[in-house]
Amino acid sequence: MQLDYDYPLYRPPSEANSLIFQITLGCSFNQCSYCEMYRAKKYSERPWEEIKMEIDMTSTAYPATKRIFLADGDAINLPTERLVQILEYIYKKFPTLERVSSYGMPKNLLQKTDRELMTLRAAGLQMLYVGIESGSDTVLKKITKGATYKTIVQSCKKAKENNYVLSCMIILGLGGKKYTFEHVEETAKIISEVSPDYVGALNLHLDDTLYNEFMTKFKEPFEFLDDIQILNELELLISKINPSSPIIFRANHASNVYSIKGTLPTDKVNILELISHLKKNPDMLKPKILRRF
Repeated sequence: MQLDYDYPLYRPPSEANSLIFQITLGCSFNQCSYCEMYRAKKYSERPWEEIKMEIDMTSTAYPATKRIFLADGDAINLPTERLVQILEYIYKKFPTLERVSSYGMPKNLLQKTDRELMTLRAAGLQMLYVGIESGSDTVLKKITKGATYKTIVQSCKKAKENNYVLSCMIILGLGGKKYTFEHVEETAKIISEVSPDYVGALNLHLDDTLYNEFMTKFKEPFEFLDDIQILNELELLISKINPSSPIIFRANHASNVYSIKGTLPTDKVNILELISHLKKNPDMLKPKILRRF
């Protein structure tokens, strides 16, 4: 069977094999100038009756489901009581379920109390995906992220303190040429301070529909980085990340110039050697036509 999804539908790459339930539609913030994922949608919270019906149908069709992702971009924004109701019913209907995860915006995590986050964790919400994007307050303001270095750190630490598996995303090239060093240095600093379980690095990619908005909100000329400059950012980023606990690092998104992965700090030297080799051999990089997503 196929669920009647409200498209467009997004999920993290690591949730490719997960069953997806849209318990919210769109994004309650929806102002980030680099993201068009939910621009065509008005934020809403789906009724319990609809969600329950979909859980009932899919549990019959896919009883051996191991992983479930709660979409859209704002599942954690739901009232805690409703989320607990959904989680408890999901685990009841899928007896072999191993993991439930969702996106978690900094503002949504901060509005939950520790008790609420502990309650959700106990109910089975195990993993959260948080978009850091940049550690630079200058860049965060220019891209209208709706968060600061401080609030991102607070929200991520809050998730980790309440025993969530934390996966964070950052965007290479987001500060353009002018803010490249500030962007990288502050991003490495925030990753080191938070020490998420996973970090994924994407490259800045703007479709035609977002280009004008991004440029307008940036409020000054923006120069995109070329492939070698992107590698320079990645090289500096990796060199400056000093986590307090191991981080599984990935730069293998469709937007990346080359698929790079490893565990930090264990694989730091190997990753830096690979980046250095790529800079000397740019013919190894993915053609731009293959970096669409």
